[in-house]
Amino acid sequence: MIKQELIQRSPVRIFEKSIHGGLNTGEIGLIASTSGLGKTSVLVQIALDKLLQSQKVIHVSFTQHTGYVLAWYEDIFDEFIKKKNLENAHEVKNELIKNRVLMNFNQDGVTGSQIIKSLRAMIEDGGFKAEALIIDGFDFSRVDKERIAGIKQFAKDLNLSVWYSCTVQGEGALYDKRNIPLLIQDYLDYIDVVIVLEPKPDHIELTVSKDRGDFNLEHMILKLDPKTLLILED
Repeated sequence: MIKQELIQRSPVRIFEKSIHGGLNTGEIGLIASTSGLGKTSVLVQIALDKLLQSQKVIHVSFTQHTGYVLAWYEDIFDEFIKKKNLENAHEVKNELIKNRVLMNFNQDGVTGSQIIKSLRAMIEDGGFKAEALIIDGFDFSRVDKERIAGIKQFAKDLNLSVWYSCTVQGEGALYDKRNIPLLIQDYLDYIDVVIVLEPKPDHIELTVSKDRGDFNLEHMILKLDPKTLLILED
């Protein structure tokens, strides 16, 4: 399979169609679930799809060092080429690496404005004109509305789309009746798309809980393979 065919036939095309074409610049999307269901895998697959289209991506991790994140990219890319028999895989991989930057922050030791300053320096001063920002491992229980508003404005200013992961944990009710994590209620207005991962007996289900102004509770015609954590058509 050639690269263009891989892009066209990617399950990410269905993923994007389920949310009216995917995220636009200046929009924030969120992948939510309890721990260990595949949030990072989904983010990496979204990022790889953009990289295959020669878009530049910055992946920020708050919980894992860059070596661990890099291993996610390596493993998922290897699964791709194994399943799709991608031609010139080595050359394609080298091209992807050139368009990707991995960054790591400790949420305890850095402010929102410092993170934005670092990202702006990479994009504007460093000449890395990213189209997408992936933010993984961010603890939403330790953030205020202003910080999310700041990222939203930054995304608008620099024409970025932003995908977050959100770990939902604790006792009692974790979601409201619309299947929105209670954790993000205070800044839900700044988040355009919410997708929730839910475990089923033989797969992991993806549900669109919010799509801009609509609260749909619609299951995507996609699922995650619980072994590989790859996005598959249902």
